[in-house]
Amino acid sequence: MVKVENDDTVKIHYELKLKDGTVYESTLNQEPVKFRIGNNETIIGLEQALLGLNEGESKTFKVPFEKGFGSYQRDLVVTIDRDDHPYLEPEIGQMLTMTNPDGTLTTVKVADFSDSTVTLDANHPLAGEDLIFDIQLLEIFKNK
Repeated sequence: MVKVENDDTVKIHYELKLKDGTVYESTLNQEPVKFRIGNNETIIGLEQALLGLNEGESKTFKVPFEKGFGSYQRDLVVTIDRDDHPYLEPEIGQMLTMTNPDGTLTTVKVADFSDSTVTLDANHPLAGEDLIFDIQLLEIFKNK
């Protein structure tokens, strides 16, 4: 029987839920996802849970936030002056792409705003959250 090993490429369907049971994301009604184990293409907790599974197997497991999207970091929340960004028409929950001083891009969420300021949050939306995955391992591709 074929088992998942490090460096294999896998094709899976998954349903990602929060601890309260809310479905955050699902591939069940779309194309399955394909990624290489050990290549940092997904969170470490998902990769670790797939290791040793057989092709065709299904599994439900919990990924603690440390092996998911990390802890929520207060230093990734900043408040900017609206006068510095007159083009910005903020809405709470709005996702924006900002350019960092080094030229890289960061996605931020509008967390709050007033007449004079906008509070932006660069944390991943699932930072600090324990995750529950229901997965179906559809196919394993050996890369060795």
